[in-house]
Amino acid sequence: IKNCLVLTAVTQYGCALEDASSELINDREIVLAAITQNGNALRYARKGLKKNRKIVLAAVTQYGRALEYASKELKNDRDFILAAVTQDGTALQYANRELKKNREIVLAAVTQDGGALKYANDELKNDREIVLAAITRDGCALQYASQGLKNDREIVLAAVTQNGWTLKFASQELKDDREVALAAVSQNGRALEFASQE
Repeated sequence: IKNCLVLTAVTQYGCALEDASSELINDREIVLAAITQNGNALRYARKGLKKNRKIVLAAVTQYGRALEYASKELKNDRDFILAAVTQDGTALQYANRELKKNREIVLAAVTQDGGALKYANDELKNDREIVLAAITRDGCALQYASQGLKNDREIVLAAVTQNGWTLKFASQELKDDREVALAAVSQNGRALEFASQE
């Protein structure tokens, strides 16, 4: 009856796993039910289950940032990282250094959440295609782009068209560019604060 009670609870609210007995947080069926409802419940599972491919894949597919609680081995697994960042781009922060250099993974991450550019390798922050994908999703991602791309007219124009306030992160040269400044303030009047008015 205890199993049934906990199973019912975690099916309704995955993070109820936190209140389960130490025996039950090691039970595959209960943990799988919990993370299917809320991938973040992986945080309460026993260490051994955080190494289980099926369990962790179910968690990151439901909640990408559950990757934080996965075993080190799985955080080094390209397929797991790809599954996680496809669900939530910011899960990229939990990938190992090498996978943050992987172009396919970073592109998937920034396509899902432009702000994930923050966690990419510096070399990829200078990749036009990746930065363009990021700012198309979220203009504020311009703040994480390389200095060179903050001075790229096409990139900055795309960013301020999506979110005018991002003019703040453009190079001074582009803040002085009348067309860029006009695009920014047309999208968000508050961008006037960052535009050159000369």
